[in-house]
Amino acid sequence: MVTIKEIAKSVGVSSATVSRVLNYDPALSISPAKRQAIIETAEALNYETPRNRNKANGQVAPSLLTKLVIVHFLEPSDEIADPYYVGVRLGIESRCRDLRAEIVKVFHSDALPEASLLEGASGVIVIGKHSDNEIEWLNQHARHIVFADFDPRSDRIDSVFSDVALATCKILDALKSSGYKRIGFIGSHENLNGAVQHFAERRCAAYIDWQKKNGTFAPELLALADCSSGQSLRLDTGYRLARELLSLTDRPDVIVTSNDNMAIGTYRAVQEVGLSIPGDIGVISFNDIPVAQFLTPSLTTVRIHGEHIGETAVDLLLERLSGRSYGKQVRIATELVWRDSCRKPLESQSL
Repeated sequence: MVTIKEIAKSVGVSSATVSRVLNYDPALSISPAKRQAIIETAEALNYETPRNRNKANGQVAPSLLTKLVIVHFLEPSDEIADPYYVGVRLGIESRCRDLRAEIVKVFHSDALPEASLLEGASGVIVIGKHSDNEIEWLNQHARHIVFADFDPRSDRIDSVFSDVALATCKILDALKSSGYKRIGFIGSHENLNGAVQHFAERRCAAYIDWQKKNGTFAPELLALADCSSGQSLRLDTGYRLARELLSLTDRPDVIVTSNDNMAIGTYRAVQEVGLSIPGDIGVISFNDIPVAQFLTPSLTTVRIHGEHIGETAVDLLLERLSGRSYGKQVRIATELVWRDSCRKPLESQSL
């Protein structure tokens, strides 16, 4: 069986360098030519990593991740009401099961978690937006932190998220190409650091910027709720805000909602006033929860890959545990899924 030492001698580098290349160490500084020479030499000599040898022998290599704490920005009842965030958590848990890691779940409350919950944890994955005070507390008590579905905009902190602002602009471009003129928006203000930040939520801010750049901004087409935990994005809020837009003398001809739950509430409001979707008004949304394809008509929505966000968060944590010392931010691409709730442009767009 060929050894790392033999590969190192053949290429003219140290055994440590060979080991780091074959284990895909992202922090290693080495020329592309030298990296390729190591990989090609290992392949030519039929080298197998210890991990692959263990797999061949029916063994599972021990994981650096032994205990993970999940800190959620929602309360359990709010998470259950939003299948998207359930998907993010399930992605984390599925990856941890593969690694045989213990999981501790901490849901949102008015107080910071007990520091004892983080003791002995390999790291913490934080789901959703958290205040500066909460982030600072986690930095003080956690060994490693990764944010899932939130970008704290810090070069030091690992995060994985989807760019919903970019997705919003692509939705609006597509609706304009489909011939829609008056595009309404249903969403919420941002609530962060203990204060409501008006018009700061990423989808809302992108909608306003796009409308102003196109010279079509009409404030009456913007219907927003105050954001308190996950409650503002529920079905009943979507219903209430949709009724406001539908009561306008010059109502929108299509409505963009911040998530699918609000879109379901919008469907109910449209039906109650005797209008049809998409004949009288179109609806388009975010998240692509399982029920979206079974609505009548089926809902056009942006698919945000929640489970992949969760899985990637665990992978980022593993990289930290393997020695990566720099921050990394990963953007997971979204996809616009065209169904029957609004007119489709001539060429569908992939986000």
